[in-house]
Amino acid sequence: MRLLSYDCIRLMLTLIFLSLFAGFGYAQEDTKTGSKESKQIDVKDDQPEINRFMRIRRNAKKEPIGMETSVTRYVTKNADGKKVTVDLIGVVHIGEEKYYEDLNELFTQYDALLYELVAPEGTVVPKGGGERGFNAISGIQQGMQSVLGLEFQLEHIDYTAPNFVHADMTPEEFSASMEENEESIFKMALKAMGQGMARQSKAQASGTPSAETGLLLAMFENDKGKIREVMAEQMLDLESGMIIFQGKDGSTIIDHRNTKAFDILREQIESGKTRIGVFYGAGHLPDMDERLLKGFGMKRGGQVWLEAWDLNEK
Repeated sequence: MRLLSYDCIRLMLTLIFLSLFAGFGYAQEDTKTGSKESKQIDVKDDQPEINRFMRIRRNAKKEPIGMETSVTRYVTKNADGKKVTVDLIGVVHIGEEKYYEDLNELFTQYDALLYELVAPEGTVVPKGGGERGFNAISGIQQGMQSVLGLEFQLEHIDYTAPNFVHADMTPEEFSASMEENEESIFKMALKAMGQGMARQSKAQASGTPSAETGLLLAMFENDKGKIREVMAEQMLDLESGMIIFQGKDGSTIIDHRNTKAFDILREQIESGKTRIGVFYGAGHLPDMDERLLKGFGMKRGGQVWLEAWDLNEK
């Protein structure tokens, strides 16, 4: 029974990762206590190395007080010699209502805002998100919305804005890519469970509770604040998270969808757009960062942070 419980928790963590972090449409740690209010991006020529797109903000006592996602700017020039800026806007798909209000305000500054959504071409997401279908991912999203006491992205982001540009696969493209790349949710779950067992063994050896144990206890006590904290800690490890998604040739969920998004990004730049935002799940950003630096020859500019989850609530 105990093994079954932990296996179920590991499977749930995998699906949560997919639904909240990897941007399935239908980190590093930081102790800074800077303001979360600013939405203006201060572009600088010289920036410290950017190696994070999600972080936990802590107070002076090292207590977690917020999980934040980044807006990271990249700069280049187009064929006419005009300055072009591309902002990678990371997101988690369940968050505070104010988080999505801040994002809506931020989106107004772009000539084009490229967004993710595995949907047929021409799909228009109505204000408020419309009716949500049910599948494994949407079911987890709806469940975690209640468990975490947070809001769902599609219900608060205004996808009807005229500068919004769909930059993702259709369901047919997604399914074909998964099949060609020999991927499945089941295989991802098996990898995640293997990682979970390794983490649990390491935690037992060090005498510290595992993430699965912490999540079980928090859920048993119905402690929303603690559940948020445990989940936030788990979503910081971007590198290990990406391993879950690998098929024989990268991954459909991250690599192949990013390829489609950046084909559209290139079209937008070639059409003369000079202020572009790319709004995707935070799990996509490490790969997108590399593509902008190497494939587009861009230079990093500034970076600001928005609070997605308040971890200070008890």
